[in-house]
Amino acid sequence: MSMPPLMLYLAAPRGFCAGVDRAIKIVELALQKWGAPVYVRHEIVHNKFVVDTLRDQGAIFVEELDEVPGDRPVIFSAHGVPKAVPAEAARREMVYVDATCPLVSKVHIEAERHHQDGLQMVMIGHAGHPETIGTVGQLPPGEVLLVETAEDVAGLQVRDPERLAFITQTTLSVDDTAGIVDALRARFPAIVGPHKEDICYATTNRQMSVKAIANKIDALLVIGAPNSSNSRRLVEVGSAAGCAYSQLVQRASDIDWRALDGIRSVGITAGASAPELLVNEVIDAFRARFDTTVELVETAKERVEFKVPRVLREPVADTI
Repeated sequence: MSMPPLMLYLAAPRGFCAGVDRAIKIVELALQKWGAPVYVRHEIVHNKFVVDTLRDQGAIFVEELDEVPGDRPVIFSAHGVPKAVPAEAARREMVYVDATCPLVSKVHIEAERHHQDGLQMVMIGHAGHPETIGTVGQLPPGEVLLVETAEDVAGLQVRDPERLAFITQTTLSVDDTAGIVDALRARFPAIVGPHKEDICYATTNRQMSVKAIANKIDALLVIGAPNSSNSRRLVEVGSAAGCAYSQLVQRASDIDWRALDGIRSVGITAGASAPELLVNEVIDAFRARFDTTVELVETAKERVEFKVPRVLREPVADTI
């Protein structure tokens, strides 16, 4: 019996970004340098497969620093942490490695600079997300006001409308954020924006690649975790671009095949925390059910690399 034909459009760029790749390497190198266990505060990146793989190698994931014994190294996740966390680690004389993505650190530095200039910060981001918590935690209480939507801007109570700056979470929808920025500038004409876009290159590129395939496909599958902000934004971008069925799946076993009955074309992308192995797994699942033709749609080349911290490039001075 012949299989139904299917055109599969593979978006590029997709999957791991430089910050995620660096964070995973940091955990792997820490395990090599200090042996297991190595503790990681929060998921190093938001992907169950990655976290489970590192756990199998000897990483122990915790939510708070007080869960980490003082004689073992601890790594801070790629999303960044409030200033109080490394300060407490230093007070306890712990060995710690900060895996915060350099592009998130850029936003932290930006916020600190504006604060030193006497400006109050408005952050565009998602409440409760680790990156937002980490960025808000760079400054004293009340110095960062959070907005999630353009509607939130109307309710902002600011100290001085002439002394404001805005920053953003790095993994937001480019289009949605532009609307919030417009609302901020309309209400606070003097507000200062970032010198360079806070939404990171990887988030922007993955959203652009989804837009490039949206008008070709009957369905879009985004490979990523439910708690991955950038992955969830890709689903939303697909829907906004006109894709009738846009869904997040963690891996091939999550695909709802009944919902895809009768389709002729599918787009596949992956959030910045999802390994290519899971993309290949999904492609293989389609090939097992359809006479599949794969076409790559590439909208940008990514050559960004970030070095791991120096402490992981140096030999062990003494045992922990």
